[in-house]
Amino acid sequence: MPMNSINTNIGAQVALQSLNRTTEDLAVVQKRVSTGLRVADSRDDGAAFAVAERVRGEIAGTTSANEQMGGAKGLLDVTRASLENVSTSLVKMKELTVKLADGAITAEQRTQYQTQVKELTNNVKSFIEGADYNGKNMIDTGGAAAKIVTNSSGEVYEVAAYDAVAGVFNEVSAANTWTAGDAANALTTTGKLNTAITNTLTQLNNFGSSSRYVDTQIGFNKKKIDALEGGMGALVDADLAKESAKLQSLQIRQQLGSQALGISNQAPQVLLSLFR
Repeated sequence: MPMNSINTNIGAQVALQSLNRTTEDLAVVQKRVSTGLRVADSRDDGAAFAVAERVRGEIAGTTSANEQMGGAKGLLDVTRASLENVSTSLVKMKELTVKLADGAITAEQRTQYQTQVKELTNNVKSFIEGADYNGKNMIDTGGAAAKIVTNSSGEVYEVAAYDAVAGVFNEVSAANTWTAGDAANALTTTGKLNTAITNTLTQLNNFGSSSRYVDTQIGFNKKKIDALEGGMGALVDADLAKESAKLQSLQIRQQLGSQALGISNQAPQVLLSLFR
């Protein structure tokens, strides 16, 4: 049997406890709605938060690796474009060298061909020296290898530099002075011009392969980031449709709890009528 007392109001205590629980639940839901996260910090779910933080670190590291590889891709693309121009110049030079190897041409014709060859050799050196990207040149004399970080684990892919001045330009730098015999020798399999062409094509293949590798790694990293974000979202994201419905329910419960507490607090007033 309930006790009529002004010192102990059981109804008010129950109503207050219920209102406090509702207010706490409401605060949790409001936090989820405002952040969009079911697990916003370690207080929400320590284990899930720890996993999410590790995944966030993986995403950040992979994103950073992709940004760095973007710079490496630029360097490789510039290098490859320069070597392609060198190759085009050497092809034209071969055409002129065949003419220089002809002992029947006149002195005037030889001079004209040598002038054109000189221009091409100048172009070759210019393309090599101009293969700069962000202050780095991988085919000029003294060029250093590119060490590319490919993922969040710090794995490094190294692309070797190549001295195209020594391996290409120096082979043909004196082409404008070649006699008919020199030109003929340059056209042989092991001749200077064919050596320069072979070296250029070999390096085009090497840098082209490295460029494809970087492109592939960047694509893989993007897919990995998408997968990590999807997994983390399933772990910590809030179901906003569900939380919205719960929010409205708790708001109504809070209003009813407040009214119930008000009614319970008025109960001792009834006892005053007994003393009238």
